[in-house]
Amino acid sequence: MRTTCITLTDAPVGWRALVAVAREGARLDLSAAAWARIDNARAIVDCIVARGERAYGISTGLGALSNVVLHGEQLAQLSRNTLLSHSCGVGPLLSVEQTRAIIFAALANYAKGYSGVQRKVVEGLLALLNLHITPCVPSQGSVGYLTHMAPIGAALLGVGTVQWQGQTLPADQALAANGLQPLVLGAKDGLSLVNGTPCMTGLAALALDDVERLADWADVLGAMSFEALRGQINAFDADILALKPHPGMQQVGRHLRHLLDGSEVIASSRDIRTQDALSIRAIPQIHGACRDQIAHAAKQIEIELNSATDNPLLLGTPDAYRIMSQANPHGESVAMAADLLRIAVAELGGVAERRIDRLVNPLVSGLPAFLVAEPGVNSGLMISQYTAASLAAENRRLAQPVVIDNFITSGNQEDHLSLGTTATLELHKSLDNLTQILAIEYLLAAQAFDFLKAQRFGTGTGQAWRKLREQVPSFDADRFLAPDIAKAATLLKTPCGLLP
Repeated sequence: MRTTCITLTDAPVGWRALVAVAREGARLDLSAAAWARIDNARAIVDCIVARGERAYGISTGLGALSNVVLHGEQLAQLSRNTLLSHSCGVGPLLSVEQTRAIIFAALANYAKGYSGVQRKVVEGLLALLNLHITPCVPSQGSVGYLTHMAPIGAALLGVGTVQWQGQTLPADQALAANGLQPLVLGAKDGLSLVNGTPCMTGLAALALDDVERLADWADVLGAMSFEALRGQINAFDADILALKPHPGMQQVGRHLRHLLDGSEVIASSRDIRTQDALSIRAIPQIHGACRDQIAHAAKQIEIELNSATDNPLLLGTPDAYRIMSQANPHGESVAMAADLLRIAVAELGGVAERRIDRLVNPLVSGLPAFLVAEPGVNSGLMISQYTAASLAAENRRLAQPVVIDNFITSGNQEDHLSLGTTATLELHKSLDNLTQILAIEYLLAAQAFDFLKAQRFGTGTGQAWRKLREQVPSFDADRFLAPDIAKAATLLKTPCGLLP
């Protein structure tokens, strides 16, 4: 059952809570303790302003302008100007769920009580989420943070455009339609709205939902291809796999044995060859290694989601406080996690493409050429392998590490950048490509099953075959193929429900 309300409390928040809000539309609230922490940090900001203290981003300019001291109304003007000047992203807009994920991560950051934003800023962001008013955020232009959060913050001022009820309209109109007034910001509000790692963290957490689901489907489709190619089941023996006890490998081995249980195809194929090609017999080793990297990356991303990532951070109480300038907005951990995930995604797609090639190749498949009954007059599924190869090649390029790139910004003040947002956006591209590669494997493995259906399939693989056939008919002769791939891809965007 979908969770209908998530509350940010004193307890750690899991990345799945972010997915529930960003993707599934759950409501988000804050506990009384979280509101008290927010109010406490804001009271510290008010003390700093009242005493005329010098504090980065509160009473000074930003970045290389941190030595410029501001006074009076300039403090509020700085907050507004920060949002306007930083709203300089370009390119296609983020999706609604991606922007919602970023807002969730920002609120998780503020709920820690170290940022110093006004309560009304947090209330405004909650309203955007819960009323489904989504700021239009260009996807390009971030070296780690700043340019993606800026238009989100600007929407609270009634500036820019938003998506609401299926329309794109000026932010001030959407606010007015929902009885909301544009905010007037105070000291530090603008800096907190663009600072930290919510952008990369929100996008990375959303990607975890996709990569975990696709890893499950990869096991299912790998099992189908293994069965269609009449693989030698001894390679998946529990005692053998236990001799290399990587957790992911053991999990994949259990999945494959469950999916293939009861298969007459596998039983009748024992000893037809000494051993299979590595893309077939090494599914536990390859998929399992990818699962281990996914687990490691998830730990890094969830730690970041539960971190305070502003600069400066405010500790203590209004009576005894510390203003700490530091580098928590640097997103190195998330950037590395996203780089690692893109490698895992490229590997899942790469080995799937190798299985696809074997399914259509009559020299190794033992099946009709290109999986069509009358090859020659029909090209069959020949060219779908080309598509998979193209997507796998693109994912290899996307797997190149982003975090080791570096540029200098803000007049040498910010001279090492994580590029974590770029790393996570490229991860989303990789996941889109993996979805299409696995969709093609699904079509081909199911088509191979059509030639073998005189025998009983495995418990799980047979269910997967029938599930696809409810949406896509057997490929008897050449037809317009793109809609079939699209239907298979749509299935892969739902939980597979076939694993123990």
